[in-house]
Amino acid sequence: RLKNEEMYELFETIEMPLITVLANMEYDGVKVDASILKDMEDEMSTRISDIEQEIYSLVGEEFNISSPKQLGVILFEKLELPGAKKTKTGYKTDVSVLQKLVNNHPVIEKILDYRRLTKIKSTYLEGLSNYIREDGKIHTIYKQNLTRTGRLSSVEPNLQNIPARDEEGRMIRKAFLPVNNEFLSADYSQIELRILAHLSQDEELINAFNNNLDIHTKVAADIFDIDEENVTKNQRR
Repeated sequence: RLKNEEMYELFETIEMPLITVLANMEYDGVKVDASILKDMEDEMSTRISDIEQEIYSLVGEEFNISSPKQLGVILFEKLELPGAKKTKTGYKTDVSVLQKLVNNHPVIEKILDYRRLTKIKSTYLEGLSNYIREDGKIHTIYKQNLTRTGRLSSVEPNLQNIPARDEEGRMIRKAFLPVNNEFLSADYSQIELRILAHLSQDEELINAFNNNLDIHTKVAADIFDIDEENVTKNQRR
């Protein structure tokens, strides 16, 4: 079937040799400083506790902030905030609902902070610590055929989804230590956009790639009709 799909060469010359590379990566593992995660976990627990008290103070009573049902009652019955959407189990209190209410009451921002910090604590600080073995490393499993796009992924634990844009995420990354004094980061450079440029034969895209321009800055400059040097990080993103 691979031969019929004209994919046998890909299978034989790239995917099969990659298995050995990934096996070696899994065996070698990633060095993690458990003490950094523990210190962060203790600090995070204090911050979460402080936010809890602020939330209770703002609404005038204690309740289970992690319970969507109880939270819904507080927001839409006690505080009478607008935009209530009721389901069989209670009011909807997902992120999209809360973000629309940010300007209606100061407690909303605190609840969003609470959710973000509790997720970081449970998923990353406690979660990653549970995977550190006696050799001081995490031996994640790399999957080469899990994603439909062919991207590499990792499980048990997923080391590819550690947040990078907020301060807490960057702190978590400090716990990962290079074994030989350096990390190597390798990635395709805008592979989808390069394919798009080729298929569409769009002159602007092709010229940008041929001249090694930063493609996102180039596109942002065109969309916002400004010079490339004036493109902000947010506009580029």
